Amino acid sequence: MSISRDQAVWFASTFDQLVGNVELAIRGKTEIIRLALTCMLSEGHLLIEDNPGTGKTVLAKSLANTVQGTHSRIQFTPDLLPSDVVGVTIYDQAKRAFEFHEGPVFATVVLADEINRASPKTQSALLEVMEESRVTVDGVSHPVGRPFMVIATQNPVEQAGTYRLPEAQLDRFLMKAAIGYPDQGVAVELMAQAANRDRAALVGPIIAAQAVAQMSSLANEVHVDSAVLDYVAQLAIESRRNPQVRLGLSMRACLSYIRAAKTWAVAQGREFVLPDDIKDLAVPIMSHRIILNAEAQFSGVTVDRVIDDLLASVPPPSDRLRG
Repeated sequence: MSISRDQAVWFASTFDQLVGNVELAIRGKTEIIRLALTCMLSEGHLLIEDNPGTGKTVLAKSLANTVQGTHSRIQFTPDLLPSDVVGVTIYDQAKRAFEFHEGPVFATVVLADEINRASPKTQSALLEVMEESRVTVDGVSHPVGRPFMVIATQNPVEQAGTYRLPEAQLDRFLMKAAIGYPDQGVAVELMAQAANRDRAALVGPIIAAQAVAQMSSLANEVHVDSAVLDYVAQLAIESRRNPQVRLGLSMRACLSYIRAAKTWAVAQGREFVLPDDIKDLAVPIMSHRIILNAEAQFSGVTVDRVIDDLLASVPPPSDRLRG
């Protein structure tokens, strides 16, 4: 079953409303908002590597507010325990039974702030929930519900005392992006409204959380031509063959790529994916998955440059796709 034209138009209209609503709090950052919403509707997670004070918490709160969901923020520190994230089972003497007390991971949008400051054991507890959408404590599974999205952050400064996320765990994030500082005009506007200390409160609900799951199901029905599938597969193969690359795109990355491309396409009112959708998402999808070898790093080669070379070396499908 394929998505209809009317459904694609409704999806794009709703998507634009969601973007505009979040922009009430995050000014001048349309691209990152579209990427974050694409992550949510693709049932994926977002890794933001950016400097402090760029609006990461406001973004997470605003996304939760706009879909009438819940929000939680976990400040990752070296002494944070897995139970502080997922929850713990406590014996209730009055009831003479064990009760599970949910951790902050039970929310629509979870902000994992400075995830690389927690121990690998605590990082793994969160990443397991991201993959399976449920928590298992004392042999009992507890689903976190839908929609469920983790926005994890890393600061590119102050790396002392941090625990770098392993490559296999980075692959669990659908996208990696940066918010960046606002331009001068937006900065002046925000300073003029300095009395408002909670900009996310400006964002009211547009749709119910249950509707997000319906939109995700619609996005899954978007058509992907076999030529586009072959294009993504060839990009992955070439990323592994590249002599400057130590680790290229995995099969999981390819599957994530297609899911995100479907959402990106229907968010523009199309019932089918174009090669341009693959190109548009190349950097956020690939940048945290392509790992350069030591020689390339010492030579000043960047991941973005490798991605540009990949897109230049692998020709997109030339035949006219469905339209």
